[in-house]
Amino acid sequence: MSRDYLIKGLKLMLFDIALYASLIIFFLGMIYKISNWFRHSIGVSGGDIPASTRLAAAIKGLLRTLFSLKLFILIKVFVVDAVFQIRVLKEDFLRWIMHMLIYAGFILLLFLHALDGIVTEALFRDYESTLNPFMFLRDFFGFLVIVGIGIAIIRRIVMKVPRLKTDPMDRYAIIILAMIMLSGVLLEATKITSYHAYTRMVEDYADTDDESELRALESLWVKEFALVSPSVRAPFDKQILEQGKEVHEYNCEACHSRPQSAFTGYAVAKIIKPVALGLDHAHASTIFWYLHVLACFFGLAYLPFSKMFHVFASPVSLLANAVMDKEKSDPANIVTRQVMELDACTHCGTCSRRCSVAVAFRKIGNMNILPSEKMVSLKKYVARRALDDRTLREIQEGVYLCTNCDRCTVVCPVGINLRDLWFTVKEEMIQKGRPVPLVLSQLSFYRGVDRHDLDPESYPNPLRRSKAAIADACELVKRPEELIPLTPVNRAFKDKAALSLQARTFVYCYSCENCTTVCPVVGNYADPEETLGLLPHQIMRALGLGLRDLALGSNMLWDCVTCYQCQEHCPQGVKVTDILYELKNLAMQEATAPSEAASSSDRGALEAV
Repeated sequence: MSRDYLIKGLKLMLFDIALYASLIIFFLGMIYKISNWFRHSIGVSGGDIPASTRLAAAIKGLLRTLFSLKLFILIKVFVVDAVFQIRVLKEDFLRWIMHMLIYAGFILLLFLHALDGIVTEALFRDYESTLNPFMFLRDFFGFLVIVGIGIAIIRRIVMKVPRLKTDPMDRYAIIILAMIMLSGVLLEATKITSYHAYTRMVEDYADTDDESELRALESLWVKEFALVSPSVRAPFDKQILEQGKEVHEYNCEACHSRPQSAFTGYAVAKIIKPVALGLDHAHASTIFWYLHVLACFFGLAYLPFSKMFHVFASPVSLLANAVMDKEKSDPANIVTRQVMELDACTHCGTCSRRCSVAVAFRKIGNMNILPSEKMVSLKKYVARRALDDRTLREIQEGVYLCTNCDRCTVVCPVGINLRDLWFTVKEEMIQKGRPVPLVLSQLSFYRGVDRHDLDPESYPNPLRRSKAAIADACELVKRPEELIPLTPVNRAFKDKAALSLQARTFVYCYSCENCTTVCPVVGNYADPEETLGLLPHQIMRALGLGLRDLALGSNMLWDCVTCYQCQEHCPQGVKVTDILYELKNLAMQEATAPSEAASSSDRGALEAV
């Protein structure tokens, strides 16, 4: 008797310690994670805005939205996309079922079971955890979560959904949820069969000391409540069962329904029946109580630092993107939103399955090409963790290869504006002096057409660094004022520049100037020749004449935004934009490996463009 009370006291003490510790860690973690939204930044200008300014801007924007017609947009988005997750349903029905089972089941369990003393007892006067419908609902909600976890495991391990990558955070989330649910089911099953639990109940609540009545009650519980007794076994006399039923109705029925309603725990109880007495002697129900409580509290404490934090961040992302506008919103709120979106990512892989350049992952093997994996790496980058050169190069390659097609943004189930996020990271990397060759990618077009959003003073910096990197190989980059007669003809360069099929088309140019006429870069300047040096048609002629330094040294080559207008309007089919691409990469090859003159190496570099 004293031992049982001692165990009960220890359990309550452990419960209180674990509860308060996990709550403290949870709230501190939430404060820390949310503060990161205002302390961390993405983009060149984001770091110039103090955290206090960003917090004030967020509060101001929130109040302005709540007291405007945008409130109805927030309500709609919250119900449609946050609660019912219609975005996920449109994309993948099986994944929607998985999410809804885990999400709905866990939330309902939280209010019905975990917070029963606060919520359920307040709503239902006669609430007891061992009565129906509460016992049935608890198992039903738990069953929903277990099925959802099973679907998650099947999708990641058995179905192997294309481009769906499983990282440690995904595994931790599944393991913690599985531990909570399985320990709960085993706890319920061992309590159903436990003879010690039964005897404690009788001692505390039975209003009889008659041995025959107690034995009749025990017989009824063995027959109908799955109790495993060391002394009472079937078959049972009908009169004894009738007597046990009367004792049960008088003493127990008010707080105990038949355990068959708890279908998951009851099914496991039937399975463990042969070893139930051994488990009971080993106090298995106490052990599983510890496991269940500790798993719940560990999950609560770990939540802010895990993938599961998206439970809070994802709805915020959906709501923020529903009412924010890049052109009208406060720049401080844009920076805060983009940092928050990193936490909102669920790592579902939907964006990776739609990415237009994801096929390059098969060839290159860089995980950061896949949008969902870029998000994982960007969390480390934005947190300013120490990243080695290789990791930085992989992140750079991942963001630079993006073609800004917007497919990832359109399908993101939590509404993250991925296109703007990639562009912001790209700009920060090139402005901070990261390796320059990747500036010569498709990035130049999107950056050029979006230059009105950038600082006009810093916009040319990456191009200046690109030209500086090849200055030793191309002297005219340093001296763009040189006259054509002073530039030597380089016949070897002419042959080298004509290696690929598209580059060879420069020989068809007859200087009609159509490419120059339609070029938006040329049209941007009052005196384009003074600013750009050679114009597009003149670069084609420089190639034809073998004027290497002129062809590689013109500012036009580096300022080109690769809009393909010149190429589309050429009556001779000259691949003007593709030629400029190849010239830039040829210049970079000469700058990085000037001693390599083998034509095979040149050919490989050009064909890789």
